[in-house]
Amino acid sequence: MKTVILIGALGKMGQAALTGLGKHKVITAGRSGAVDHIVDITSEQSITALYEKVGHFDAVVNTVGFCEYASFSEMTEAQWLTTIMSKMMGQINLVRIGQQYIADGGSFTLISGILNMKPIPYAIADATTSGAIDTFVKCVAFEMPRNTRINVVNPTVLAEAWDVYGEMMPGFEPVPGKLVGKAFERAVDGFITGEVIVVDA
Repeated sequence: MKTVILIGALGKMGQAALTGLGKHKVITAGRSGAVDHIVDITSEQSITALYEKVGHFDAVVNTVGFCEYASFSEMTEAQWLTTIMSKMMGQINLVRIGQQYIADGGSFTLISGILNMKPIPYAIADATTSGAIDTFVKCVAFEMPRNTRINVVNPTVLAEAWDVYGEMMPGFEPVPGKLVGKAFERAVDGFITGEVIVVDA
């Protein structure tokens, strides 16, 4: 049994990830709600505090990254920076800071998303930062210390979230959260590293 920090545990993607972590001790974290620890991934101090409060852990699974949506012509620098500081730098900092705290042979699993492969209107910031995270994981895997692994789950829209996102994504086939959970399970329990695990219909 591993001790896994699951960030974004109360969201749809967090719940999907949880289905693949059933045999582990899961410590939940998020910005609010009934979680074990409160954390804001856009704050280095908040990330550090989370790791220090938890103590020993074997894996970090992140399922959050806030993105602004607008057309490219209307997207402001502030909206770009909000997305970059959350979905990109927030996740990079989880790894950058976390490498000092995670157990030997531990693993990080990040989240990107299918829109960098299948773009839709108004999602340029989401697509760009998802692509950045996919690239980050593939490259930083060569530099991870103490046999630490890192992977990213790149899912399409969840069936459980289709009522929210379906109208934005015509022609996409949603996948059940349990299938996405299998991708997180593979990342945490397997031996792969530097992989982009695409979950698409």
